[in-house]
Parts: sequence; structure tokens; C-alpha cells
Amino acid sequence: MIAEKENKYMKELAKSYPNRSSALSEIINLNAILNLPKGTEHFMSDLHGEHEAFSHIRRNASGVVRRKVDALFEKTLSVNERAELSTLIYYPEEKLDSNLLEKEEKDNWYKITLRRLLEVSRFVSSKYTRSKVRKHLARTASGYDYIIDELLNNDYDAINKGHYYDNILNTIINVGSAEKFIIALCSAIKSMVIDHLHIVGDVFDRGPRADLIMEQLMKENSIDIQWGNHDALWMGAAAGSRVCIATVLNNSITYKNLDVVEIGYGISLRPLSLFANDVYANSDVSNYMPKGNSDGDIFIEDDDSLVARMHKAISIIQFKLEGQTILRNPDYGMEHRLLLDKIDWEKGTVKLNGREYPLKEKDFPTVDKDNPYALTDGERELMQYLKNAFMRSQKLQNHIRFLFEKGEIYTIFNKNLLFHGCIPLNEDGSFMSFPIAGGLSGRAFMDFCDRTARKGFFSREGSETKQFGKDFLWFLWCGKDSPLCARKKITTFERLLIDAPETWAEPKNAYYQCWNDEYIVQKILEEFSLGGKHSHIINGHVPVQYKKGEDPIKANGKLILIDGGFCRAYQKTTGIAGYTLIYNADGMRISAHEPFRGVQDAINNNADILSETVIFEQASDKIRVKNTDTGVVISEKIADLTKLVECYETGTIKEKIKSKQGSYS
Repeated sequence: MIAEKENKYMKELAKSYPNRSSALSEIINLNAILNLPKGTEHFMSDLHGEHEAFSHIRRNASGVVRRKVDALFEKTLSVNERAELSTLIYYPEEKLDSNLLEKEEKDNWYKITLRRLLEVSRFVSSKYTRSKVRKHLARTASGYDYIIDELLNNDYDAINKGHYYDNILNTIINVGSAEKFIIALCSAIKSMVIDHLHIVGDVFDRGPRADLIMEQLMKENSIDIQWGNHDALWMGAAAGSRVCIATVLNNSITYKNLDVVEIGYGISLRPLSLFANDVYANSDVSNYMPKGNSDGDIFIEDDDSLVARMHKAISIIQFKLEGQTILRNPDYGMEHRLLLDKIDWEKGTVKLNGREYPLKEKDFPTVDKDNPYALTDGERELMQYLKNAFMRSQKLQNHIRFLFEKGEIYTIFNKNLLFHGCIPLNEDGSFMSFPIAGGLSGRAFMDFCDRTARKGFFSREGSETKQFGKDFLWFLWCGKDSPLCARKKITTFERLLIDAPETWAEPKNAYYQCWNDEYIVQKILEEFSLGGKHSHIINGHVPVQYKKGEDPIKANGKLILIDGGFCRAYQKTTGIAGYTLIYNADGMRISAHEPFRGVQDAINNNADILSETVIFEQASDKIRVKNTDTGVVISEKIADLTKLVECYETGTIKEKIKSKQGSYS
């Protein structure tokens, strides 16, 4: 039976390689690829809607583009000239628009600039096969890909080729295509400098425009995403989970960050504002004033009272819906988060951890004291509208489908284990089991989380599977010891309504007490069939306290924490503006970024995001494609093709010879 299946597979393979010559040619080609240097991987996490900073770091490849420019032109160009060339690569359209040279000077500038950009292009493409470079060019330089391919693969130092090369450049300039050609070259450079991008969770919330980051991620040539807790929340909202929708809006309103909802995803919040103005018109809403600023937001400072009423309205709805979700799912073990029924309405206190705390206010006109988790008719109607709006936003649905297509709860890539939050552990370092998953723990539980999240989005509306999956997406957002939230609880209620900081604590899962223990980290890697010198855990979620001297490299280099405070809200705490982990043929290094001062500063003054880079794992020899996951696949294909050649040589499979007409017989 096995021999029959293998013979059938060989016959299928023979359709692509119909004779010994074609199979041998492919074996030679694949062996050559195996010995190329591995492509450069970039790891980023916790982008939190900071689209301008993310866009710039993606354009400069975390400083890699500037390092390439410096390496090529350090002896021939000044520091300012190298900065100018680098900024041109980052922002070609904008820099070209600001070029005010006269025609003769401009034509000379075009020729010099095109030559320099072609040198950079050759440098960044040198580790790829010509076929792979062509694919990059077809995607990023469409219309000019053939010409760029010619120019990249010509020896223009040779006399005859030099004339040919000069003639192409002169023609490009003379026909008025120089600027479009420069833009195409810059796009190709930015594409080729990063071979694969990893986003280790939390694209959404906090910052202004997560939707713009998603648009950019969808254009990447090669990418994977590990879901963060904020991503899971938006995934649940897009699936139609009312509790996730209420929480998304509460988060956005809290930080006065509504552009992403109204402008980004076209979801009108007018019904919420009308409801809030009607129900809470006479309420004191000083406790609900937004924390964010109004730069670029649809609301202005005069509207803060309206935003506060909206905040109060959606907060109460959120607490009710959270209660309903917890009551529906006792296996979550989150009964301690049922707080509305612990309120003494006469005294204005809430019982928490066996103690009574005064509430900042007790004006909750929509709360039924006898049935506190029930929505009023008006709240139900509002949430039905919002559910429809989230589910009918085509842009949001496209973005969330992309998160499901390219994302998962964890990823194994080139011997590294990537996840956002944690692998839930008990205090003794053993894997925590979960009743909600039938007692599963470790990798099996993580796989359960991935499957259940997908059911929440893709199952039929109205089915029990759909409801269970939607609730579980909320659990991933904030559930007790959730692998994405990684806390015992989140204290939204306490922070909003109790003026007692000791109630605000959000204890972390034991994973964070164990992640410096090399033995435990190695045990986690082994749970995922990994281990050895070059395997690592790559983690986001918890910002590194850089300014306090915290090291992002833990467990003797086996775990790397790459949340450095990309979001501006965290930068006062971390002292930096994010990390990028870079893994190339020479090893691993981590770059700590300074805050981004804005696109205009970059364009006008060639200002860049400065990065302090630490090399922490240097390869003793170049890491080759054969040492990667791609190398394993290629090696398997070489083995199959070798068997096919044997079949041709023994006559088991008949060779087909190409005729002069181009057909095989």
C-alpha cells in the first residue's frame, strides 16, 4: 500500500518534472538555495495603534536600511548625504515633492541618485535567488520590475555593459520616468530588507489608528501574527460579541481614541451619544472624563462632557454584560468579578474581598437593584445597533479575517516559540490546567484556545458553538489566567469606581515569576517539541522597565521580551519607544528605539528613529537556509526529486521529451 502511494506521488511529481534533466536541474537549484544566508526576520510586539511610529520603523527596517547605506557609502558620502539618501528610501514620494532643483541640476541628481539606489538594491538582494528578487519586484515595482531586474544583474563596470546601463538610466530620465522609477526602487529595497515579519500581538487599542497598521500589515510579503489580548477583544467584537463590543468602546472612549471606530471602521457612535445624553443628562460624570488628548480626534475639548456621558453609559453596559458572560460560563472561575450584585445601594458601598469600600458615586439609573445584570430595553436596542454596525463594517471584517488567516495563538518558526502573553503556569512552575477546556494544559490548552477562538468568529450565528466561541474570545481578553491576558483579574470596575489603590492590583500569572528560570523555560520549549542552543521563547505583553535597568533577555538568553513600550502611553514607564528583535544570518540582536518625533520631522530634517542595538547571540558561522524551516521543506523536496530521478533511471516512470513545438511526448 505504501509503495503504491509513493508510486502515485512520483507520477504526480513527474507532471512538473517530466524527465531526468528537469528533475536534476531543480535539485541543483534547490541545493544552491540551501546554502544561501537565511533571510532577515523582524519581531515586533504591542504596536497598540501607533501607526506613524510603526510605519517609520517598518520603512527604516529598525535601522537596517541606514546601516546598509552607511556600509556602502561611509567612505564616499558625508553623514548628512547618507541621512538624505536613507530618508529618500523611507519616504520617496514626499522627498521628491520637496526637490526644488532646476531641470539640469535635477537630471544630474536623478542619475546620481538612481545609481546609489541601485547599489543599495544590489546589496539587500544579494542573499536571495534571482527568482525571489523578481517576485519582490513584481509585487513592489510593478511596471518597472523587468528593467530593475536587468540593472541589478548587469556588470556595469564592463565597457559594453556600462554603455548599456548608462543608456537605460538616461532613457528613464529623458522620458520623465525618473521619479516613478526612484519610488519603485525604494519600495523594492524596503520589501527585500525584511524577509519575514513577526507581530507578537496587540495591534489594537491605546494608540490612534490600529486600522492603518492593519492596512500596512496586509501588504507585507511574508508575515505571521500572534494574537494579543487586545486583538482577541476586537476579534470578539467583529464576531458580534456584545460584551467585547462594549469593552472595545469603553477602551476607546476612556482614552478619547474614537477615530479608529468612526473614521477607520465607519461605525457611527451617534446612537450611543443620543442614549447617553438622554439617560445621563442630569448625572455627575466627572468620574468618567476621558484620559486621552483630542489631537486629531473627532471630538474636541468642549465635547468632553458628552464623551464622559458616553463613557458612563457604555461602562455600566459592559459591567452588566460581563456579569452575564461569567454566569453563562461557571468554568471560567471568575465569580469574584460579579460586583454589581455586591453593591449596597443605600450605603453606596461595594463588598470586595470581605471588606466594604465606598463607591465614588451611586447614580446608576439603568441598574435594576433586584436584577443588576439585566439590560434595559434602551440598552438592548443600543447594543443590537452596535452589534450590527460592527458585523457590517466591511473594513473591520476584512482586517479580522486577516488576523485569523495570518494569526494564531502561538507560532513555531525557525526553532523559536512565539506567543504574546504566557503559557499559564502554577506557582511551582507546572502547567496550569483549565476546566473550561476539560482539564487541558500546556500546548494542548493553547491549541484548544486557538480552535475555540476560530469557532467564535466562523461558526453559524445563533448556534451554541458560536456563543461559546464569542464568550471565549472575551475570556482570552481578560479571563483569569488567560494565556493572552495572563492575569488573575483585571480591575476595570475598581479603578473606575473605588478610590482605594490596593483594590486596583492585577496579579500576574506565575509564568512571570518563572521566566528567569532556565529550567522552566526549557521545559516550556520541550512542551512544544523545541529545545537546544538556538531555540527561544519570544514574548510580548509586559513592557520592559528599560529605564530601571530591566533586561529584556531572560533565562540565560532563552527568553526574549520584546514589549518596550511602543505605545506612547507606556513610554514614561519604560523610558524607550519599543523594541525590535532582528534575527539574520549572523545571529540575534535587539534594538531599543527612541520616541518618534513625527513624519514631517523625518521628511524635512532627515530625522530618524535612533536605535540602540545589542547583539546577544552571535552565530559562529553564517546561518544558512538549510538551517531553517524552509530548509527542511527544500531538503524533503530534494529527497523526493532524487527518488524521481531513480524512477527515470530504472524505467519505473517513463521520461517525456520536449518536442520542437514545445509539447512533451
